[in-house]
Amino acid sequence: MDEVVAVKHDSPKVQVKEALTFSQMMKNTARHILLILFSMATAFPFLWMLVSAIKTTDEIWKFPPSFWPAKPQWQNFAEAWNSAPFGLYMFNSMFTATAIVLFQIISAAMMAYALTQFRFKGQKILFTSILAVYMLPAAATYVPSYVILSKLNMLDSYQGMIISNAVSVFGIFFIRQAFLQVPAEMVEAAKMDGASHWTILWKVLFPMTKSSFLTFSLISFVQMFNNYLWPSLILKSQDKYLITIGLRQFFIEGGAYGIKWPLVMAANVFAVAPLLLLFFVAQKWFIKGINDRGVKG
Repeated sequence: MDEVVAVKHDSPKVQVKEALTFSQMMKNTARHILLILFSMATAFPFLWMLVSAIKTTDEIWKFPPSFWPAKPQWQNFAEAWNSAPFGLYMFNSMFTATAIVLFQIISAAMMAYALTQFRFKGQKILFTSILAVYMLPAAATYVPSYVILSKLNMLDSYQGMIISNAVSVFGIFFIRQAFLQVPAEMVEAAKMDGASHWTILWKVLFPMTKSSFLTFSLISFVQMFNNYLWPSLILKSQDKYLITIGLRQFFIEGGAYGIKWPLVMAANVFAVAPLLLLFFVAQKWFIKGINDRGVKG
């Protein structure tokens, strides 16, 4: 009889627990469905571009549209690749973007170190000024930057492209926030051991915030790889075109202003493919850098 009473006494708790478990399961299911829908909506433009690259022009303009072509035109990729020096364009973009990211990492790390490890008069004003510069529209800096590069004789050159983007205000802020998460005891211990500022920066702070550096590197690389307006202003020689300028030029010439849409879509696949490959390779560190706020623990 006591056992029956105990079961009846515990049954409401069991029912509440089961109800909570079922409710949580429904919430998780709804969350996953929403994530899947948003992911499909995000990926659809790329999938449509990829499929359109193997269609004919008539199939692209067909209504109602069909997702998969009746006969895939795989030769469109070879034809588009041979219609313009896309290999050179992608090399130029990857070379300049890599060089810019390296300069930005060094400058951001040194500036962030000064802002977090030194105490000097006007420090807050300096940091506020840096953030204020970040609020400026990028186009507002084009005229003075163009004049400076012109006087330095760096127009239409890789040097001008790299130097004009060598400092990232976002990078300074991002790395500074990562450095602030590092325990001060670690830095003090390094100083007591006689470590120089350069050693503390690259042997103490950098290893502990490596994921933040990787995250910033990926963001900056994608931004520089996709940069169009500023490079189109300072680069005039075709052998120095970036992939963004090359795509525009191909749209005008090889794509005949959009008449040859399959070739234009195939050319866009060439431009997007390196970034997708980079993300798939580095997504582990990218996500880790966002989740742990940059500090290795």
